[in-house]
Amino acid sequence: MSIFSRIKDAIFGGSATAQETPQAPSTSTQPKPGSAAAPGAGGTAVSAPQGSTTSSAPSATPMAQVDVEAVLTDRAAKKGQKLDWRKSIVDLMKLLDLDSSLDARKELAKELNYTGDTSDSATMNIWLHKQVMAKLAASGGKVPDDLRS
Repeated sequence: MSIFSRIKDAIFGGSATAQETPQAPSTSTQPKPGSAAAPGAGGTAVSAPQGSTTSSAPSATPMAQVDVEAVLTDRAAKKGQKLDWRKSIVDLMKLLDLDSSLDARKELAKELNYTGDTSDSATMNIWLHKQVMAKLAASGGKVPDDLRS
C-alpha cells in the first residue's frame, strides 16, 4: 500500500470503519430472518433493513466528505503531544502513527511525482504537505483553503 493511501485511510478510513462496521452485520443478519418470517412480518422486517441499507449507502457519501481538519484536530487533542500537523508533513505523519523518517518522506515524494531535490528536505517537506492536503481534498476530503495553498 502506498504511503499516501495509508495517510488517506488513517483519516478517511477511521471514520468510515467506525460508522459502517456496526451497521453492516446487523443489516445482513436481519433480512434473512425477516424474509423467512410470515409475509406480514417479513414486510416490516424487510423495510427496516432497507432503511438501514439506504442510510448506510448515503453515509458512505458523507464519509467521502470527511472534514480533514476536524479529524486531525481531534486526533491531535487525543495524542497528548504537540504536533503541528497544519504545517509539518513530519508531524502529520506522526499524528497518523505513520513512519515519518526521511526515507519514508522520500518515498512519498517519489509517489507524488516530486521533481525537486530530495536532499533539500525542507523544500521537499513543504511541497509534500501541500500535495498531501491537495490530494486529500481531491479525494473528497473537506480541507480548508489555507492548508492547500
